[in-house]
Amino acid sequence: MRKALGATSKNILFQFLIEAVVLCILGGAIGVALGGGGAMLLSRVAKFNTEISTQSVILAFAFSAVVGVIFGVWPARRAAKLDPIMALRYE
Repeated sequence: MRKALGATSKNILFQFLIEAVVLCILGGAIGVALGGGGAMLLSRVAKFNTEISTQSVILAFAFSAVVGVIFGVWPARRAAKLDPIMALRYE
């Protein structure tokens, strides 16, 4: 749709990549929150000695962003290369 309105392939690629990275970082944040909550729950209920390091949280977010970029490139490139008429005809 954007290509039919005049967007370049570069604009479409950039939009898809941003969406993929944002979704993966949100997923990473939810994962860190659930993991931290689970660790705290295990610490209180089962008396486990759990610790969450800052380095592991940063690593989780970085991994999430990398996954977003890697798996966002393929559909972004496909969408950017589509002919507007064929893309609209698909619906």
